[in-house]
Amino acid sequence: MTTTSSLPVIPLASGIRSRYVENVNGLRVHVLEAGFELPDRACVLLLHGFPELAFCWRKVMIPLAEAGYHVIAPDQRGYGRTSGWDPDYDGDLASFRLTNLVRDALGVVAAFGYDAVDAVIGHDFGSAVAAWCGLIRPDVFRSVVMMSAPFAGAPRLPFNSVNEVAVSPPEDHVHRELAALPRPRKHYQWYYTTREADSHMRRAPQGVHAFLRAYYHYKSADWKGEAPYPLKSWSAAELANMPTYYIMERDKDMPATVAEHMPSAAAVAANQWLPDTDLSFCSAEFARTGFQGGLQWYRCALSSRFNSELQIWSGRSIDVPSLFIAGKQDWGIYQHPGAYESMLATVCSRMAACHLIDGAGHWVQQEQPAEVGGLLQAFLRDTFGNGRDRR
Repeated sequence: MTTTSSLPVIPLASGIRSRYVENVNGLRVHVLEAGFELPDRACVLLLHGFPELAFCWRKVMIPLAEAGYHVIAPDQRGYGRTSGWDPDYDGDLASFRLTNLVRDALGVVAAFGYDAVDAVIGHDFGSAVAAWCGLIRPDVFRSVVMMSAPFAGAPRLPFNSVNEVAVSPPEDHVHRELAALPRPRKHYQWYYTTREADSHMRRAPQGVHAFLRAYYHYKSADWKGEAPYPLKSWSAAELANMPTYYIMERDKDMPATVAEHMPSAAAVAANQWLPDTDLSFCSAEFARTGFQGGLQWYRCALSSRFNSELQIWSGRSIDVPSLFIAGKQDWGIYQHPGAYESMLATVCSRMAACHLIDGAGHWVQQEQPAEVGGLLQAFLRDTFGNGRDRR
């Protein structure tokens, strides 16, 4: 078992520190922290996605601290140096359901002595957790920022069904239809629920480091094939227009999928948003922990087992101030047809703005940190004023 003292030092800029928080909903949570030097500051909470870590926020933490905030970014359940979660595919899947991830976030906030935070900011799957934080506990999470992944709202309850014959939930035919295409395909989220996915990535033939380099490159604006647009429907024909990191070749795993888009050595050397020193830290963490912790989130999301709990909030909107930020070259905005439009029309009643940043793909806060940091500072300033002395 790896001990904390034997783990390598995290390559952090001055002003960001690493620490642990004990007894948070059964976890020992590793967090990165900025703006901790002065007391009585308001707080913002940053929630990462897949396959990322708290480290993915390193470039926006200092700007938020300079805006007067105590900035907290945890390795979420299933990731990095946070421990106490079940890594077994056949283990405690329910602990990774969305309501428990919100409970984790509440526990971190409370452990630091806050009754509320000015903002919960989430990226990728962390965007969904941030949205649910704002939906379930608007008294604690005073605003919500979602990045890269729109939130379409809580699943609906069966409505006006008293005279209907009870039936099982309908099968999603899109998976069968994708497999039947002339160029057979499969949805990446379905692939992430399989028992083999963790082993494929953890034991990638090219190594975890090269796998992640290709994965991050393929989903960034550095890959020049990105030209996303709204899809018309949740159908095989429409979904198949997305790149293969979303709609994969049926007979390829994810390492083989992204290997075809491995950047050149010159491109890697020129990369400013994810230099090899930073990627080396991330790849070492995932080589140590594997990917199953993050994959459990996908298994929960695709399982109907947890829908009844989420239906408690059916019809509820996020009524705290909200913001959406994504890369203009990010297919994540459109991967669920209609979700972006629903978020704007009904789900977020106080949406301040939606910013699609040119020159950024999926990893928007890493690819364009200056612009993202400026947008976050402006949103918080316009919503709350100065972050200092507002605890």
